[in-house]
Amino acid sequence: MASTSDSASSQPSSPTASTPASSQPPSPTLSKLSIQDVSEEARAEAAKLKAEANKAFVSHDFNRAADLYSQAIEKNPLDPTLWCNRAYTRIKLEEHGYGLADATTAIELDPKYAKAYYRRATCYLQTLKYKQAIADFKKLLTLEPQNQLVRMQLDSTQKILRKVEFEKAIEMEEEKSPVERCFEIIAEGGCEVDKTYAGPVLPQTDDGKYTITAEYVRDMIQWFKDGKTIPRRYVWEIVLGAHSHFVQEESLVNVDIEDGMTIDVIGDVHGQYYDYLHLLSLTGEPNENHALLMNGDLVDRGSWSIEVIITALAFKWLYPRRMYINRGNHESKEMNRTYGFEGEAKHKFGEQTYKLFAYIFTEMPLATLVSATKPPVGSTKNVILSPEGRKRYFVVHGGLFSKDGVTLDDVRQIKRIGQQPGQEGLMCELLWTDPQELPGRGPSKRGVGIAFGPDVTKRWCEANGVTGVIRSHEVRQGEFQPAPRSLLNTPRRCRLPINRRLFDRARRPLHDRVLGA
Repeated sequence: MASTSDSASSQPSSPTASTPASSQPPSPTLSKLSIQDVSEEARAEAAKLKAEANKAFVSHDFNRAADLYSQAIEKNPLDPTLWCNRAYTRIKLEEHGYGLADATTAIELDPKYAKAYYRRATCYLQTLKYKQAIADFKKLLTLEPQNQLVRMQLDSTQKILRKVEFEKAIEMEEEKSPVERCFEIIAEGGCEVDKTYAGPVLPQTDDGKYTITAEYVRDMIQWFKDGKTIPRRYVWEIVLGAHSHFVQEESLVNVDIEDGMTIDVIGDVHGQYYDYLHLLSLTGEPNENHALLMNGDLVDRGSWSIEVIITALAFKWLYPRRMYINRGNHESKEMNRTYGFEGEAKHKFGEQTYKLFAYIFTEMPLATLVSATKPPVGSTKNVILSPEGRKRYFVVHGGLFSKDGVTLDDVRQIKRIGQQPGQEGLMCELLWTDPQELPGRGPSKRGVGIAFGPDVTKRWCEANGVTGVIRSHEVRQGEFQPAPRSLLNTPRRCRLPINRRLFDRARRPLHDRVLGA
């Protein structure tokens, strides 16, 4: 099942700069075409474009490859290999919704096209639709009964599905949350610090309860940089310390920026601990005059997700009113199973620790409303202000909604604790949706959530008195893209050569500037 632009792996690739949702050009309606409608000249031009696309793919220039395959499809929409190749390119761009549509078209053109079934199964896997993936793997085996790789993929996917269904059944039977269970284990003496441990010591009060200090956090960070680990008990205490603050926060957190205060927004660290530390060296640690907002996707993909999340939660415990953490789509069980955090957590600290993290993820707020405390200085023409006449920004990992009329109070009242985002609904959309350049709403390139246009953003901001939306969730070319309407898709002034979406700084008082302007 190999070709010039193919590999038989279904493992997710590293995230690549994404094409905007409007970049997929429409193709002629297939039902109205026949082979006679495609001239020899058009087929030759399509073949030439395909060859160029294959070269771009091999060079890992997936955006250009997708564009060239799209041009080839315009010339010859009846060639299933073009649709299948573009599906694979979309997979590399993590645009699994687009890839799914392309693979389906390839199958419609050639119902015996084995590779197209494999592409579609891969897209189903990445969008957590295990039953549909199993069906395509089975179909593929009827076409290629000797394909042992596909048979292994089928077996693996069936095991994942059984595990998911088993865990759902177990969760319904369990009465105690992982937080309660950890407290019980601690009380029973089942999670003591090993006497041989020689690292930073988590402070204790006179009555024996653990507490946290800035000195400990800095020593812990250095300990992690030296490649060492802290005791499981310390991990639990840090997580439980953050838990005590998360449970007091609503699903939409209000953060008021007083005079002399700054706030930094960091998104999508994805387990890259040294990138995270570099960003902290730029922003500074949270303190009385400086807040930090992690905008989701702290874990998965990278090899140091545990170190990233422990450090972030330690700051949350230490500075509960200066360290804020929004939930991302990767703070969920199914993504952790697919992209690595579950395995990392279990390997480093065991099953119960993973359960504790998974539960704490559900406690994280879904969005943060960052507000000025004074009216803006200067002209406010075309600036949307709050009912009090102040600037405020809606910070969320994903984006906006599949319908108009959703209010800030609707977000604030979402029952999130103990819940997974699922495939639809307000929580899912807050964590998964993406902007598109075209007006209105469209299908998600990811296969989960929707895409929303600049007019949707403008209407929502006007209806809710929100100056703009700040988001993460995807890589975009360049440091900042203002459309749709004050929407932040990438970091601002991030000086890292990689992962450029990470960091947006608001260094002047919020009432005196437009964030991201």
